Amino acid sequence: MPDAVALDEGLFLIDLLYLDNPSVIAAYLLAGPDGDLALIETGPGSTLPALLAGIRGAGFDPAAVTKLIVTHIHLDHAGAAGELLRDVMPQAQLYVHSAGAPHMIDPGKLLASAQRIYGNDMDRLWGAFLPVPAERLVVVDDGMLIQAGGRTLQAIYTPGHAVHHLAFYDATRGGHLFAGDVAGIRLPGYSYVRPPTPPPDVDLALWHGAIDRIMALTPLPAALYLTHFGPFNDAPRHLHELSTRLDIWAGIVQSAMRAGQDRTAVRHTLELAGTPALRLQTGDDRSAVERYEMAGNYEMSVDGLTRYWRKADPKLANWGK
Repeated sequence: MPDAVALDEGLFLIDLLYLDNPSVIAAYLLAGPDGDLALIETGPGSTLPALLAGIRGAGFDPAAVTKLIVTHIHLDHAGAAGELLRDVMPQAQLYVHSAGAPHMIDPGKLLASAQRIYGNDMDRLWGAFLPVPAERLVVVDDGMLIQAGGRTLQAIYTPGHAVHHLAFYDATRGGHLFAGDVAGIRLPGYSYVRPPTPPPDVDLALWHGAIDRIMALTPLPAALYLTHFGPFNDAPRHLHELSTRLDIWAGIVQSAMRAGQDRTAVRHTLELAGTPALRLQTGDDRSAVERYEMAGNYEMSVDGLTRYWRKADPKLANWGK
């Protein structure tokens, strides 16, 4: 297991080593001077050993964590929360957006949907997703301030990737934003930013609005902390590339759908259009290309965008039927 990486005073990045791969899913540990411990993102249940090892590697007891803060309830961000609360962190509460809270208390519908997608691979990919007791859940909405790990985090409602998505903004230290997926996917050492567009909530207008809201923060975030993966200090360039590629990918999918392509063909079209730029910007690093795909694969991206266009484009309402 790799050691937790100290990014700032009282802030550690924990690599969750998803499917034994580095730099795919991160969690962030916040440690206050008074011993207050908080975790931003839990990762999936399948990466729980790496998460606990990372907390211990940073010099802390996982049982001392009092706040679990998740940007949204997708399995790779919040899947381990119920197991952590039940078995590891007796003092902790889960902080989650109001639209996601019911699914953390009763994840049956969420898991049934995931089971249809992943089938027999569910356990290998994601591990257990246990319900969270209602009395241990704190509902978070836009603007709420959370004292966590010696910091004051402001919840920023940032839909577009998911209707239950929040980013968490620390206005001190030049501005730090724990961005979840609203700021996209980018691996350490590379400039390429990939838009993750899984079903069912992708909304281009809302996503662009969320990006605009991040850009209007004062101060503008000096650091974006991505779940996929790590810190980046070029927010304007990064978010411009995300916004541009989001529109390009959406346009490719819309055009392919209007041309009568089926789901498999649309996926192939998007991959043919998207992969050359990724290979160019990563120096054709095969490992990097594979890890970008793990963090947000073409199949899920197409499913999210085709669902979006069936609702947004009247000419495509019956596509795939």
